[in-house]
Amino acid sequence: MHFQCWYLPECEAQVAALQSRLAELNVTIQPVMTEKINAKFLRLNPEMALVLDQEGLSLSAQGMKMQPNWLAEIPRLKRATLKTEMLARACQCNEKPKLLDATAGLGHDTLLMARFGANVTLVERHPVLFALLEDNHRRAMQDTYLAPIVANIHLIHADSAQYLQHLQQQQTDFDVVYLDPMFPQRDQNQNAIKKQAQVKKQMQLLHMLLPEHGEMDLGDHLLELAKAITKKVIVKRPRHAVYLNNAAPQHQWLGDACRFDGYFNHQELH
Repeated sequence: MHFQCWYLPECEAQVAALQSRLAELNVTIQPVMTEKINAKFLRLNPEMALVLDQEGLSLSAQGMKMQPNWLAEIPRLKRATLKTEMLARACQCNEKPKLLDATAGLGHDTLLMARFGANVTLVERHPVLFALLEDNHRRAMQDTYLAPIVANIHLIHADSAQYLQHLQQQQTDFDVVYLDPMFPQRDQNQNAIKKQAQVKKQMQLLHMLLPEHGEMDLGDHLLELAKAITKKVIVKRPRHAVYLNNAAPQHQWLGDACRFDGYFNHQELH
C-alpha cells in the first residue's frame, strides 16, 4: 500500500517518524513538502493522499480532508449525560465496563464511552485508518480535558474477526462488545447524514478508503464471534436498517436516526 504524503515545512521533523511507523503497518509513503495546504491546494490535488500539517495527520481526496478529530468532540463530551446519550445507557458505561469496540471507524463512539468510564479496547484493521487514530490519540493525550479520558482507550491494529477468535482461544472475556459496522449507502438514514456536512464528508472519504467490492456490511459474521466472548453485544444500526445477521435483538434503544440493538448471552462463556 503506497500513499503520497503532503506536509508543511514546519512538520518536517515529524515525517521520518511517520514514515517509520507506517512502514511497520506495511504502508509506504512518498513525502512531498509544500508551502501551503488549504482548500485550493486540496482541489488541485484530488488524488487520495495523506496530509501532515498543524492539525496532525489526515486523509485527503477530491478536495476534502478528513481525520478523527477528538478535540472537536469536547463540547459534546462536556454536555453529555446518561439521559442524553443512548449509547452510554445501552453499554452501561457508567458501570465502567471492560468494553471492546470491534469496528473502530473514527473512534467518536469510543471516546464517548470512555468519557462515561468504560475501559475501551479499540480495534481497527485498515493500516491508514489505524495510523490516523494513533496520531489523533497522541494529540488528544496532550489536551488537559481529554487526557484522562483517552487514557482509557487502547488501540489494537487487527482484523476484528481474527481478534475475536484469538480472544476466544485465549479465554479472554469482555463485559460488552460494541459493533458499529460500515453499512452500504442505501442502508443509511440519509436525513441524518444531511444534518451535518462534516459527517457526510467523513463518510465519503471512509468509503473511498475502505472499498469492499460492493459488500460494505462487514458485521454479520462478527455478531456470533462477539457473543462467544461476552454476555452483552450492542450493535448500532440506522433506525430502519435490517438486523445484523438477520438476528432479532432481545432489546432495542431507539433514536431518531439510529438505534442500538442489544443481544444478551446468559450462558457461561467458554
